[in-house]
Amino acid sequence: MESVRSDRDPQQADSALTVKILVAGGFGVGKTTLVSAVSEIRPLRTEESLTEKSVGIDDTSAVSQKTTTTVAMDFGRITLPNGLVLFVFGTPGQDRFWFMWDELAKGALGAVVLVDTRRLADCFPSVDYFERRGVPFIVGVNRFDGAGAHTPEQVRDALDLSPEIPVIECDVRDRESAKHVLIALVEHIMRTMSNGRQPATH
Repeated sequence: MESVRSDRDPQQADSALTVKILVAGGFGVGKTTLVSAVSEIRPLRTEESLTEKSVGIDDTSAVSQKTTTTVAMDFGRITLPNGLVLFVFGTPGQDRFWFMWDELAKGALGAVVLVDTRRLADCFPSVDYFERRGVPFIVGVNRFDGAGAHTPEQVRDALDLSPEIPVIECDVRDRESAKHVLIALVEHIMRTMSNGRQPATH
């Protein structure tokens, strides 16, 4: 997917309020796609081709068309209508790259956990990671063809989420839909801070 370039003055972006957020979730859930869809700069990707060495390690049964995997991170930037600049970091999805997470999470004020309802269990480690560290997060239910219809409340119940954690349906291939998810996260972070809880900045 081709990234959207920005005509903004880089010096404006440097002087604006910036927030670091993460996009997490299981393998092939759409993290790279979301970052690419919303970024106003050419997104940085650290993807490698899947090879026979990943057989038995990476479960591609539900994402048979996937030919690459993120090995470190994705990075993009988006400026919201209120002038807030989001630095968006996509985390690697496979277990063997999770050692990167602690480094990526430093300074992050919140996170989006993307979910594929065909593979709900894949997002449990992400949910657990942010819950244990007190990082505000929301859940984005990425709509895949053939995934079936599950309401946000059904997803919330399946993941045993607290009522205050937003669960939002989205199509991360669509820029406006992906941007809506990020705006919902920023609003959730602001509510969390206004309720007296400071987001963790490990």
